[in-house]
Amino acid sequence: MAENNAAPESVQVVNVPNTKRRGSSMAKRNAIAGFLWTLPFTIGFIAFMLIPMFESAYMAFSKVTIDIQNHSYVKEWIGLKNFDYILNVDPNYKRTLLESLGNMGLQIVAVLIFSYFVAFLLNQEFKGRAFVRAVFFLPVILSSGILLNLDTNNSLLKGMTELIKESNNAASRITGVLEDVLASGNGRLSDLMQTIFDLVNSVYDIAIASGIQIIIFLSGLQTIPNSMYEASKMEGCTGWESFWKITFPMTSSLIIVNVVYSIIDFCTRSDNGVMSMVKAQMLQRMDYGLTSAMAWLYFACIAAIVGLVTFIISKWVYYYE
Repeated sequence: MAENNAAPESVQVVNVPNTKRRGSSMAKRNAIAGFLWTLPFTIGFIAFMLIPMFESAYMAFSKVTIDIQNHSYVKEWIGLKNFDYILNVDPNYKRTLLESLGNMGLQIVAVLIFSYFVAFLLNQEFKGRAFVRAVFFLPVILSSGILLNLDTNNSLLKGMTELIKESNNAASRITGVLEDVLASGNGRLSDLMQTIFDLVNSVYDIAIASGIQIIIFLSGLQTIPNSMYEASKMEGCTGWESFWKITFPMTSSLIIVNVVYSIIDFCTRSDNGVMSMVKAQMLQRMDYGLTSAMAWLYFACIAAIVGLVTFIISKWVYYYE
C-alpha cells in the first residue's frame, strides 16, 4: 500500500469582522447623539421646571410673606395648615374642584366619541379629503396662544354672542320647546336628556378640543391593513361586525393615549375653574403658600385620575404585532 506523501493543503485564515463590536459602537454613537439632541431640553427643564417645582412644593407647606421693598419673600414652615384651610375652611375650592372634575368626565367622553367618529369618516376615500382634514385640524391652531386669548377676551365677540343668545330665545324655537319637554320632570331620564342637550350646545368647544385626538385615531385607522377587511367580507361579515371585530380592537390602544391627553388638556385650560381660582389667588391676593397648596392638590387629583383611568382601560386594550 503506497503511502500518501502529498503535502497537506494550506488552511486559509479569513478575518471575520467583529459585528458585535461594530454594533455596540454604533449604538453608543446613537446614544450620544440622542443625548446631545435632548440636552437643551434637559437643561431647560431642570432650570425652569424642576427647581421651581421643588420651590412650589415647599411653599405649599409654608406661609409666604412678600417683601415688596427688597423684591423678595420669606417662607415660614407651617405644615399642613394650607391644605387644611382649602379643604375645610375655603367654601369654594372643593366645590369648584368637584364641578371641574365632573365636567371633565363628560367632556372627555364627548371628545373621544366625536374624534373617533370624525377620524373614521376622514379615513374614507372621497374628493377633497386633505382639505377636510386640514379644516378639522385648524381648531388646534385656533385654540393655542394669542388666538385663544382673542377668542376668550375679545369684547366684540362677547357682545355678538350675547346678542345672538338674546335674539334666539329658547322658548320661541322648536328645538327649545322640545328641549323643555324632554328635560322636564325630576327623574333620571330628564337629567340624562339635560346632559345630552348641554353637550350638544357645547359642540363648538368639543370640536375645538378634538383636533389632536382626531389625528391620533386617524393614524391608527390607517395602519389597519385592507386585507383584514377583505378577508372579513369573504367570511360574510357586515360593516357593523367588521367595526367591532377589527376596527375598534385594532385602535383600542390609542384610547389610552387620547384619554390621558384629553385629561391633561382639559385640566390645564385657561377657562378651567380651578385654574382660574389658582390664578386669582396668586395675582390678586398674592398668597403664594395657599396658591401652591391649591395647585399641588389639583395636580395630585389629576395624577390619581390618570393612573386609575389608565389602569382600568389597559385591561380592555388589545395589542397586536
